Amino acid sequence: MVDTPSLGTNNRPMPMSSAPQGVLAAILLVLPASAAPPPASAQEEIVVVGGEGRHCGEDPQCFNRLHPAIPMTARAQPGQTIVFRVRNASDFDLDPESTYDDPRAGDGQIGTVHPLAGPVHIEGAEPGDVLAVTLLDVAPGRFGYTSVSPIGFVSDHVRGSFRANWRLDRTEAVSDDLPGVRIPNASFPGIVTVLPGPAELAAMLAREAELRAVGGAGFPPYPAHASPASVCGPDGSHPAECLRTLPPREHGGNLDIRYLQVGVTLYLPCYVEGCGLAIGDPHFAQGDGEVSGTAIEMDADFTVTTRLIEDGPALRRGPHFEGPVRVLDIPSRRFYATTGFPLKAAGEVPPDMRYLGASERIGALTNLSKDVSLAARNALLEMIDYISETYGLTREQAYVVASVAVDLRIGQLVDAPNVGVTALLPLDIFTGR
Repeated sequence: MVDTPSLGTNNRPMPMSSAPQGVLAAILLVLPASAAPPPASAQEEIVVVGGEGRHCGEDPQCFNRLHPAIPMTARAQPGQTIVFRVRNASDFDLDPESTYDDPRAGDGQIGTVHPLAGPVHIEGAEPGDVLAVTLLDVAPGRFGYTSVSPIGFVSDHVRGSFRANWRLDRTEAVSDDLPGVRIPNASFPGIVTVLPGPAELAAMLAREAELRAVGGAGFPPYPAHASPASVCGPDGSHPAECLRTLPPREHGGNLDIRYLQVGVTLYLPCYVEGCGLAIGDPHFAQGDGEVSGTAIEMDADFTVTTRLIEDGPALRRGPHFEGPVRVLDIPSRRFYATTGFPLKAAGEVPPDMRYLGASERIGALTNLSKDVSLAARNALLEMIDYISETYGLTREQAYVVASVAVDLRIGQLVDAPNVGVTALLPLDIFTGR
């Protein structure tokens, strides 16, 4: 995910991916969408997508909105290796030494979010197909950040501003802002997506507009800093119809699932010819929940391969994925856990419930029925207090640690009225104990 950035624009080279041995026989930098299909020898070539310019608006293979009119910027055969050179979620320079003064800074609607590398036309893909995307490698950039964002899960309780700047390598992340904490590398793409088709676009725009109209959360189309400007910008062909990238949807998008690591295959529905595969929002590490609103946000290169499935899973409600069980582990030999139930103070109305218009009824209760979100909030708040009191961190620092390392997991959903959620903290991230 992302918060409002405070640094200058992305003006450093992206790291080249360390692709698996045997696939570096040749590099095919780009094939324009209008070019002829690659020859049979393309299976031995690598398609490299994105990474030019200071920011997404200067990169012809980068976009940050979703619409079926967005043109493909590269082509690849199923089975061909593709390297996506991806910018961080905010599309700003993460190098603390940067002196670039980005004119896009200060946009309260975060119109620069999220820069995606692509879209890539997968040869032979038709609407109705399923696209299988397997992650082969992730090469992290040198720097990352995690901050307390207004969209965080309990940012009504933890209101202070705090940003941790991280130094990254292939092994771990460390930060002078969180001394004594080392976060193991568990990199993955927060966003893997295809382009929506016209029918899907219309349905998504309509339902999200209806939700916002009654006070629900959401991000309407916003043309400022939109890429490509020719389609989604203020003077583009469809400025009021381009979806923001912040929520996930049936096409994939901002899934923020930490298990989508190397070795995992994600299944996405194709809605347009060629699917329009794109990747964005690189994360070095994230806890289940991304609770402060950000993970360890970074630049990265993602190496993937694809295959087409003509009679794959129906994917009626969202993407599917599969992979090795090692990605389900927590990166620690020991853990500490807190629990939460749907309990609250009299008069309190959880922020995400206010749009429902039942504030008087909800406020009078101190126990809600089978409310997983409230149970998760309580487990998280208990964990933030534990981290702060045990390790001498501020609540804002503890909130950031929880966002990058703590997993929120459902215990049970049937023991009415109190469903249960646990928050799991891997203890090995603390170097002083």
